[in-house]
Amino acid sequence: MNPNHDKNIVLIGFMGVGKTTIGQLIAKKLDWEFIDIDQEIERRHHMSIPAIFEQKGEDYFRKVERELIVDVCTKKRQKVLSLGGGAYLQEEVRNACLSHGIVVFLDLSWENWKERLPSIVHDRPLLKNKTLEEIKQLFEQRKQAYSQHHYRVVTDGLDPETVAIRMMELIREWNAK
Repeated sequence: MNPNHDKNIVLIGFMGVGKTTIGQLIAKKLDWEFIDIDQEIERRHHMSIPAIFEQKGEDYFRKVERELIVDVCTKKRQKVLSLGGGAYLQEEVRNACLSHGIVVFLDLSWENWKERLPSIVHDRPLLKNKTLEEIKQLFEQRKQAYSQHHYRVVTDGLDPETVAIRMMELIREWNAK
C-alpha cells in the first residue's frame, strides 16, 4: 500500500501495550521507516532508559524525548513512530503529533495489561518500587491524556497482526477523507 499522504503514524498508549511490535508490523506493511522513540534515545545516548533516569533524572529524559519527537514529527515524513508511555503527556509532544501525524491510541484494559506486568516491570523505571494500586493509578491517569487522538484501537484479545490489519483499515479510511 502506498498511502497518498505524507503524515507520520504515531502510536500512543501505556507502556507494554505493544506499540513497538505493532509499529514494526505497520512500517513493514507500508514500507516506511519505524522509529521507537525510547530505542532511539538509548542509541543516541549510549545508555538504557533506566540508566538515563538514574544518572540524569526524569526531567532530562523528558526534555530529550520531547525534542526528538517534535523534530521527527515536524521534519520527517512517512515514518511510523512508537512513543514511550509518558511522552504524550507533554503538551508540545501532543500538539506536534496531532498536527503532523495520524495518532493511534492502542488501548488495552487494565485487566489484560496487568497480566503483562511481570515481564515488563524490570526495565520500566516508573514502575519500580510501586504497589499494584499505584501502578493502576498511573495507568488511569495516562489513559486520560491518551484521549486526544485520531483513532483508538482496543487491543484486548487481539494478536499484533490483527491489530496491524485494523490499523491499515484506519489508514485507508484516513486517505479516503
